[in-house]
Amino acid sequence: MRIIMFAGKGGVGKTSIASATGLKAAGMGYKTLIMSLDIAHSLSDIFSLNKGLMDKNKGIPVKIEDRLWIQELDIQEEIQRNWGDVHKYIASLFHKAGLDEILAEELAILPGMEEVSSLLYINRYAHEGDFDVIILDCAPTGESLRFISIPTILEWYISKIFKIERRLVSYIRPVAKRFYDVPLPEDDYFKALENLFVRLEGVDNILTDPTITTVRLVTNPEKIVLKETQRSFLYFSLYKMCIDAVVMNRILPGNIEETYFNDWKESQRRYLELAEEYFSPVPIFHVVLFQNEPLGKERLKKFGEDIYGEHDPTEHFYTERPYEFNRKDGKFFIKIKLPFLTKEEIELNRLPEEMVIRVGGFKRHIPLPRYVSAYKDVTAKTDGTYLNIIFGGNRDEKEKTQR
Repeated sequence: MRIIMFAGKGGVGKTSIASATGLKAAGMGYKTLIMSLDIAHSLSDIFSLNKGLMDKNKGIPVKIEDRLWIQELDIQEEIQRNWGDVHKYIASLFHKAGLDEILAEELAILPGMEEVSSLLYINRYAHEGDFDVIILDCAPTGESLRFISIPTILEWYISKIFKIERRLVSYIRPVAKRFYDVPLPEDDYFKALENLFVRLEGVDNILTDPTITTVRLVTNPEKIVLKETQRSFLYFSLYKMCIDAVVMNRILPGNIEETYFNDWKESQRRYLELAEEYFSPVPIFHVVLFQNEPLGKERLKKFGEDIYGEHDPTEHFYTERPYEFNRKDGKFFIKIKLPFLTKEEIELNRLPEEMVIRVGGFKRHIPLPRYVSAYKDVTAKTDGTYLNIIFGGNRDEKEKTQR
């Protein structure tokens, strides 16, 4: 079983690259599913499929080629399958608050419902072995992070809050009905939540197992996009997820000679160099701007060849975490694998939101979580294999006030 998540800023070409990857994997004999995790689904558009085909198969995998399926979740269908009693109760609250019934039904589709539905499918497919490869076309960065955080949050809720809340409501409900006109959830509501959690159990282990799941960050050689990709790299690392490649999309071809593009080409060259400093040693796939929109199977096949060449797109291009974060005794640690180096050979520079490590001509930027940036003291030590950077001391007073 192999799961590959394509994540990044909106508009960088995630869906095209995810589709090309899935098509190439299927062509190599893998039973492959491409699943859209973005509420603004565009897989069917990328493959130039008839809209009626997707409407006819709402929310379920649709076979579009030998060994290749695509799936675009339909939130209304998922509510019926997974969220019936939960959605019904929330809608009743909104309606009781004075909202129109139709509007209440719409607002009762809460953030996270679609992500949980996606996780339910992933967990089922992983355990039943329905596919050899699952390609996840993620929503823009913020929503992708919500997607991977949901299992942890739900586990905390079920273990710490759920049982107490369920028992408390069962005691209060008979009395509350006499004096209080706001409905309290019935037991079917709690049974539905419990059932969802049982069906999700273990999916977090699947997502954080580097032998199964890896993340590929899609980016462009532009300042704003590259900075957001750097932050994404940090957040996925904090969630202990393995990033096995960065796909640098839409690079101008080197054979363009028109002077109009000179400044643009020079700008891209600088950002490509910076990307090496940001993401090394994770490999970067350089993808030249496609001549036409990569729409339809034939163009997507060509696009897949441009991205991977002779490589199997399902292989693990990088298997280690480039750095690890830990917190202990009020201190924050960054652990980086830099074998055979002494402390004297390493130069550290701290910027407001990142650490810069320089070893000879090699330089690496490591983004810092925002709360770590407030630590005043930074020390470092090596043990022959790893460089450990330690943040401690008093946190910045201004930062503490803001928090």
